[in-house]
Amino acid sequence: MSGSRPQSEPLLDDYSRQALTYDRSRAADGPLTELIDRALRPAPGPRLIDIGGGTGNYAAALAARGWRPLVADISAPMLERAAAKGLATLRTDAQDLAGVEDASFDAALMFSMLHHLPQPDAAIAAASRALVPGGRLAMLAFSREDGESVWLADYFPSSAAWVKTSHMPRSALVALLPGCEQQIVTFSGEDMNLASLAGRPELVLDAGYRAQTSYFERLARDDPRGLDEGLARLAHDLAAGRAPRRPGTATLLSWTRP
Repeated sequence: MSGSRPQSEPLLDDYSRQALTYDRSRAADGPLTELIDRALRPAPGPRLIDIGGGTGNYAAALAARGWRPLVADISAPMLERAAAKGLATLRTDAQDLAGVEDASFDAALMFSMLHHLPQPDAAIAAASRALVPGGRLAMLAFSREDGESVWLADYFPSSAAWVKTSHMPRSALVALLPGCEQQIVTFSGEDMNLASLAGRPELVLDAGYRAQTSYFERLARDDPRGLDEGLARLAHDLAAGRAPRRPGTATLLSWTRP
C-alpha cells in the first residue's frame, strides 16, 4: 500500500439523526448487491466484516447469499438497527478497528463510507490487517470524479468546495490498493443515495429522502439559505420539464490481500 497519508474532510461528525429513518430510503440495491457479492467471491471463506456498515442493509443482503457478516460501525444508533435485523455488530472506529483481531476475516466490505473519514488510508490499512492472506476487500467509494458526476452543485454551489475536499481523486484511491480491480458503477436502484437521487430529481424535493444523505444534512446545517434557493430553482425547472435526470457514479474497487 502507499505510504502517503491522504486527508479528507468528513462530511458530518454525527449520523444519529440519519439512523432514525435510514432504512426508509437506503435499502440494499439488488444489482449492486450482486456486483459486491461477485467482487467478494474469491474470498477463502464466508467470514465478512462490513466496515462502516451502518444499519446493516447490505450485510443482511449478503447474509442471504451465504456470508457471515459482522457490522462494524462507530454509530451506536446505526448499530442498534443492524442488531434488530439479527446481525452481529461491533462498535469501533473504521480507522483502527479496535476489537478486531488480525487475520480474522475472509472478506471485508467498505460501502460508501470512505469519504466520511479524515484518514481514509488508515481505514484501508485496518481492513487489510483484519483479512487473512488471500482475503478479499470490496470497496465502493465516491471519488472526486464521482462527486463531479452529480449535477447538484449547479443548484447548490456552496457545496462544490467541500465535496472536493471530502472526496479523494480516483487515482489516489487506486494507489491505496495496488493491483486492485476497478469498475465504474451508475446508480439507479433502491438505494437512494445522492447518486441515485440525481437520476430522480423530484425526490430531491422530498425532505425525507434528503434527510438520508450527508450532503443535504450538511447543506441544511451550513447553508440553509442556499439550500432553500436551490430547491426552489429545482422545483421551477422540474415544473418546466428541464431539470437534469443524470444519476451519478461510484467506483467499485476489489482487492486481494497478498
